[in-house]
Amino acid sequence: MNHPTRPAKADQLASFYLSAKERVIEAGFADEVDWQADIVREDWDEPTFLRESAWVVLSSGFRESAVRRRFPLVSASFLDWVAATSIMSQRAACRSNALQAFGNERKIDAILRIVQRVAADGIEAIRQGIRNGGTAFLQQLPFIGPVTACHLAKNLGMPIVKPDRHLSRLAQRNGYESAEHMCQTIAAIVGDSVPVIDIVIWRYATITDNYDGEFGDYRQHQCVNRPSLSRR
Repeated sequence: MNHPTRPAKADQLASFYLSAKERVIEAGFADEVDWQADIVREDWDEPTFLRESAWVVLSSGFRESAVRRRFPLVSASFLDWVAATSIMSQRAACRSNALQAFGNERKIDAILRIVQRVAADGIEAIRQGIRNGGTAFLQQLPFIGPVTACHLAKNLGMPIVKPDRHLSRLAQRNGYESAEHMCQTIAAIVGDSVPVIDIVIWRYATITDNYDGEFGDYRQHQCVNRPSLSRR
């Protein structure tokens, strides 16, 4: 009979997180961690919403590094997200240029439909929809599903975890019912927000081949000197 994995002890989990955070910072991703920490819920404007929506649409099913290389050209194609109405007034040119930068018609057209929605409804209506409906509202947008809705919500400053394959795998392997539960457990000890914990663990997984195996090793050979709780 298979027995469920017992959850990793909270202090061991927190120590692993802090070790992972140190590695992420040393690898040159401190700005990424700081960016996530500085986002304030609803402290975003129309260009930010358009840009983050486009990023999430393009990132679905693609490697982050590949999207990051092409995203500046996509942004330039969409007038650097200055305003939805401006993009819609030059829709054909924006679409043509964007397809040269990122040759996926379905995704580029999905971005245009999001732009059209913002142009038609206004950014305040979008804010209100998110305020009232959260990720369920975001799933009304094209190419935004349950996981990508969490991704977009997190990038807009909501205190939420994106349950991607890396976080879900680590949570399951260590006995937690969800990625959110795992991140909340860490947050209660170290004081970082769950979106920051999310991005640290996700980035750590992208730069570490055997990230889940390393956590198992860390539980057995826990370092005496833990990283500083305050460093970001």
